[in-house]
Amino acid sequence: MTAVDPTLAPPVRAKRSFAARVFSGTAGGVMRLFLILVALIWTVPTFGLLMSSFRDPTDISTSGWWKVFTAPGQLTAKSYETLLENDAITSSLLNTVWITVPATLLVVMIGAMAGYAFAWMDFKGRDWWFLVVVALLVVPVQVALIPLSDLFGKLGIFGDVIGVVLFHVGFGLPFAIFLLRNFFAEIPRELLEAARLDGAGEIRLFATVVLPLAAPAIASLGIFQFLWVWNDMLVALVFSDSQSQPLTVALQQQVRQFGSNIEVLAPGAFISMVIPLVVFFAFQRQFVSGVMAGAVK
Repeated sequence: MTAVDPTLAPPVRAKRSFAARVFSGTAGGVMRLFLILVALIWTVPTFGLLMSSFRDPTDISTSGWWKVFTAPGQLTAKSYETLLENDAITSSLLNTVWITVPATLLVVMIGAMAGYAFAWMDFKGRDWWFLVVVALLVVPVQVALIPLSDLFGKLGIFGDVIGVVLFHVGFGLPFAIFLLRNFFAEIPRELLEAARLDGAGEIRLFATVVLPLAAPAIASLGIFQFLWVWNDMLVALVFSDSQSQPLTVALQQQVRQFGSNIEVLAPGAFISMVIPLVVFFAFQRQFVSGVMAGAVK
């Protein structure tokens, strides 16, 4: 008869008390209920703005948005019709797109190329130049408003969309380079060397190996940059004029005494808020997919 090795015996679990078992069984449900409650409270202002955008200005001034639950007849699309007839709002919405999309794409593209160069390419003064990029992270936007206003005026782009885009690109690049360089530096060197042995040049290596691996970081950067530019008002107030102002500035200028222009402000504010939410959730799905794909591989 063979002896049983005591080291191979199954571990004996300590017996838990009844109170511990009850707590472990209910803790997950309580936490889930708490998170759902927090999410509902967080979305109440958004839902209230949505309901207000579908109410008549007279109803808004006399009662709260929750009145729609007892008087659903108050809901109307007249405010959105008024909004679409407002040339200042519609043109500013297009200006916001023309500012946000190029500013986001340029920052992601240039930041990715510069981050790869700082991570894996050897050139003179690489570390010192990266320190300069890191130092630019602490430069506040307000410091550059007056000097760049003077520079853009001499170049003839002050008040144009291109001036606002260039400002956002210039201040978005330091963070983009810093973020992507640190992400690229974590890629195994053996993987890049294997691609080079297969005959891949730097451009092909960057496009076919590095960028797919960096999809989560690029998606995160795109989300942050898009939200920063879309919701910006300070830079747009300084560098845009009446023909190039984005939606945030147009809504601010629509504010009148006692809120008499609420039929434009409510739907305009909701549109200004819901578009970044749609973009955020769309990029978030790509971000999660990239993380899971990288975990599996």
